[in-house]
Amino acid sequence: MFDLDLPWWEFALRGAITYAALLVLVRISGKRTVGQFTPFDLIVVLLLSEGVSAGLTGGDDSVGGGLVVVTTLIGLNLLVAFATSRSRRLEILFDGTPVLIGRDGAFFPAVLRTHRVGEGEIQKSLREADCDLHQMRYAFLETDGTISIQKQQGG
Repeated sequence: MFDLDLPWWEFALRGAITYAALLVLVRISGKRTVGQFTPFDLIVVLLLSEGVSAGLTGGDDSVGGGLVVVTTLIGLNLLVAFATSRSRRLEILFDGTPVLIGRDGAFFPAVLRTHRVGEGEIQKSLREADCDLHQMRYAFLETDGTISIQKQQGG
């Protein structure tokens, strides 16, 4: 139960490689994939649940091996959060930037297709902002996958 089948550093390395790979894959998949989660929150939630799985622990079912993996994942998440909070360049690299998807009552179809934003999501965002299409000044696809709407002045 407590004896490790592998050296402790291999658990940490397996966790770090898995974290990095998923971070890249989630980032590539786009803003709409993660909804309101940040990519880092989603990765930690997914990997914590798999902390003792064979892929991360190399078949080791020990408590110690699982704890090394979980500690590595949480540590990497904290490191990324710390780094992105102190560096605008890293924040843009890891989180991306908001994308203008509409202006002055019109949405940009090519941008919507690129970011896989559907008509239903647009309508929902307009309703949530209590904004008719003709009242919309700007619409942004935020880094967390949500759509924010800014109304025209006085409207």
